[in-house]
Amino acid sequence: MPKEYERTRRVAEQIQRELAVLIQQELKDPRLGMLTISAVQVSKDMSIAKVFITVFNEEQDRKKTLEALQHAAGFLQHELGRSLSLRSIPKLRFVYDESIVRGAELSALIDKAVKEDRAKHHEEENES
Repeated sequence: MPKEYERTRRVAEQIQRELAVLIQQELKDPRLGMLTISAVQVSKDMSIAKVFITVFNEEQDRKKTLEALQHAAGFLQHELGRSLSLRSIPKLRFVYDESIVRGAELSALIDKAVKEDRAKHHEEENES
């Protein structure tokens, strides 16, 4: 069983590398914003690859970028078939990765709480 997991992980990493190059060099869709492929998860049966992307612009760009990628999924899958030595290429599903946005929001909340705590502590010292 561990070998199967190892294989899906290796395939996911290879798909991530290949897609990054293909999207950057081959896709000329104006709807594509600046994006990064943050991760790829391949199902156990290797039939589906979830491609997690992060877009560095507004929410509108996120929707347009996802539409453009879904539109180009067939082309990208075909190109992956040319570069990967797999019996069948997983169907590509593009998903927006919110973990980076959530991480930034949590970091901002922590910074705010620390700043407020320091200000409160500073006020208490001045009153003493």
